[in-house]
Amino acid sequence: MKSLVCLFAALSLGLTPLLGQDTESPLNATLLVKTRQPGALINRNIYGQFSEHLGHCIYEGVWVGEDSPIPNTRGIRNDVVAALKALKVPVLRWPGGCFADEYHWKDGIGPRDQRPSMINTHWGGVTENNAFGTHEFMDFCEQIGAQPYICGNLGSGTVQEMMEWVEYMTSGSQSPMADLRRKNGREDPWKVRFFGVGNESWGCGGDMPPEFYAQNFLRYNTFVKDYSANRVYRIACGANGTDYKWTETLMAAAGRHCNGLSLHYYCGTGRVSHSATQFSEGDWIYLLNSASRMEEIVSRHAQIMDRYDPEKKVGLIVDEWGTWHNVEPATNPGFLYQQNTLRDALVAGLTLNIFNRHCDRVQMANIAQLVNVLQAMILTDKEKMILTPTYHVFEMYSVHQNASLLPADVASPEYSLDDQAIPAVTASASRDNGGKVHISLTNADPHHPINLSGVLDGMEATSVSGRLLTAPAIYSYNSFTAPNTVQPAVLEGAKIEGGKLSVTLPPKSVVVLEVQ
Repeated sequence: MKSLVCLFAALSLGLTPLLGQDTESPLNATLLVKTRQPGALINRNIYGQFSEHLGHCIYEGVWVGEDSPIPNTRGIRNDVVAALKALKVPVLRWPGGCFADEYHWKDGIGPRDQRPSMINTHWGGVTENNAFGTHEFMDFCEQIGAQPYICGNLGSGTVQEMMEWVEYMTSGSQSPMADLRRKNGREDPWKVRFFGVGNESWGCGGDMPPEFYAQNFLRYNTFVKDYSANRVYRIACGANGTDYKWTETLMAAAGRHCNGLSLHYYCGTGRVSHSATQFSEGDWIYLLNSASRMEEIVSRHAQIMDRYDPEKKVGLIVDEWGTWHNVEPATNPGFLYQQNTLRDALVAGLTLNIFNRHCDRVQMANIAQLVNVLQAMILTDKEKMILTPTYHVFEMYSVHQNASLLPADVASPEYSLDDQAIPAVTASASRDNGGKVHISLTNADPHHPINLSGVLDGMEATSVSGRLLTAPAIYSYNSFTAPNTVQPAVLEGAKIEGGKLSVTLPPKSVVVLEVQ
């Protein structure tokens, strides 16, 4: 039924109904994995998440309150917690986003019935009651097993406010802020390793030129203190996409004073349809091509950073990335609620391959966003919850977390349509602590299977198994009435013969192989 609904929608819009029943003849690709040349560690924080006070990400997505009929632990949804624990979320960014630079943390502590309300001027103009604040966020991180990444208010906040928030969270001393934390029910300080000094200061965080932000970063950063045993990894606001001047300016002025420099890049939806679910093959390749630009963007920012930091002490932190479509019909346009199709899963797979390959510089990435917003892992509707195709990619790729990068060279056929062209196959590979090699692959071609032959140089491989994510159509998605339309399956037919790997990648698919 779901496929028929997708087909009808496509035909009604004049779109090509790529259901995948009649695939064309296979194409060929080759892969060389150099197991003798392990590279940098793939920091598990590359698989990080982002949660902003935006739409129904926090309220209804994470927080339902202790009196809710939805099963919860101290007000936090049990089903969402279980799904995120299974995803092995390493780090979670909060409270924004643009919201961070209008958020005053003291409004979100103490008895909930005494917390002042605020207007979320960035996202929908709704009134928030501050029921979800520092203590609730830290509780959420502890429940899912993630490290907190706090984004501080540089745009509308004071130096003192930022300094006191760090003290409140991390100081074990007898001090005003630590004592206030104890009064509010938390005796021991939290470990807060990651702290962002402002967000998008070139835009919603203050419309600052890079020189002005660099001066402000140096000032605010001076008062982001290390209390007790806590050591803060300080992240400066970095560039918007291809703004290489911003990176040049920040590295020259403040590179010696930060541990990380952020980068934001969202890929557009298409040239014709901006819908998340109703689009043509032209929109499909346009979005995948847009996502593929992350390779050039990361490379060029890394080259600038290399000039000022050849020892790579400063991490590139891609703490906002993903797809951005029109909101779903009949939803608040300020809530950025969009569906999530197989197209989004391919974007996630090829982007994570890029981050893995650049793990010598990319030390964290945070897809936008966790629940109910943009390219979400999870969608909720009251008591219902579904996992998106992007969730499944993150779960499949979790095998790369803290594994050693292995160079993976792909000779791929080209997938092209009209004036757009990209390699059909992308890949990344790693070896975990147990010696297993994992290879993640995407096939962006919606028509052709790809027969991939591979050599694992330096490894006497004897067995291979795999998992596959694909679906009937390029616009297939999981809904509350059909929650399992797009989900992983066992990959059949992968072989190791004479030490050589052979596998067929179905059209429009993401594949993860395990080789021993």
